[in-house]
Amino acid sequence: MPDAKISLQDIARRLGVSAKTVSGALHGDGSIRMAEGTRARIKALADELGYVPNMVARGMRQGVMPIIGIVADGLITQPFATEILRAFDNSVRTEGLSVVVTSVGDPSTVEASVAELQRFMPRAIAYAAMYHQVVDLPKAARGAVKLMINCRDSEGEIASLVPAEREAAEAIVNHLFDRGRKSIAFLNLPGLLAGTMREDGFRAAHAARGLAPNEAWIRPATRGPLYSDRARSLVFAHVQEMLSGPVRPDAILCGNDRVALEAYNTLRRIGARIPEDVAVASFDNQVEIAARLDPPLTTMALPHRAIGRRAAEILAGQGRRANSIEEIPFRLVERASV
Repeated sequence: MPDAKISLQDIARRLGVSAKTVSGALHGDGSIRMAEGTRARIKALADELGYVPNMVARGMRQGVMPIIGIVADGLITQPFATEILRAFDNSVRTEGLSVVVTSVGDPSTVEASVAELQRFMPRAIAYAAMYHQVVDLPKAARGAVKLMINCRDSEGEIASLVPAEREAAEAIVNHLFDRGRKSIAFLNLPGLLAGTMREDGFRAAHAARGLAPNEAWIRPATRGPLYSDRARSLVFAHVQEMLSGPVRPDAILCGNDRVALEAYNTLRRIGARIPEDVAVASFDNQVEIAARLDPPLTTMALPHRAIGRRAAEILAGQGRRANSIEEIPFRLVERASV
């Protein structure tokens, strides 16, 4: 059984070289020059003896540990948003790094959470949010946070990875047009950045075809200034009204899959068939909803896994550097509702 306590000094003594040379060969320090034969002998003996790097000691010497810190604003409480952390964790592990996550409930705790993570001497710290939003970090935390994940820095100073909301809306509207739909209603998410950007994309897709959307069919899915589970739903009233007039939409784009679920229920209650009478499309691809509706829902999948993988690439120092704001594209999931 390999001896886990073999040290750099042990290997150095056996080969008659310095511990610094052994460290350079095993830890990839390009500043230490040596013959390739020497490097190969050191690696071979380390493998034979079962040398295990003391990452803690190495981290103490270098002033950083093989750790990435994440300040998570509600991210770990949302079933589909956790895909960001899952993909991130899987990716950084391939680089020999570990992830330490601290959850924050309100902005007043962000500074303390960043300070707590700094005690671990992480290689980098990122801030991640459960949905696309603008975040105003406290001044004391700004210098420590290297990357914003699924959110934007209010000052535009910190690199940010966000979903390409406008592009996604253009893509799904074009898909509806390409499938023969001509009159599209939009039940949007009020008060959310995603809703604003998706409406921009909705309008842009119409404009690109020389069309103007029916303004009376662009409506909020809930009452109040902000979409939330607690807000009163307006879906039933809106769908019923739009389909009771002489001019009716032949497609309804929903702000997310939960809104689409309500639209399905309303259409069934008033005797409209999906997709024969009205097509329904959406955003998010919450599989527990979208794939189980009847018929299954066509939707734009949030790029959570891609965001997690790209964040890992940036923070591990691999691949290209982050842009100021980097938009990650959604993926169209075609099902039977269109």
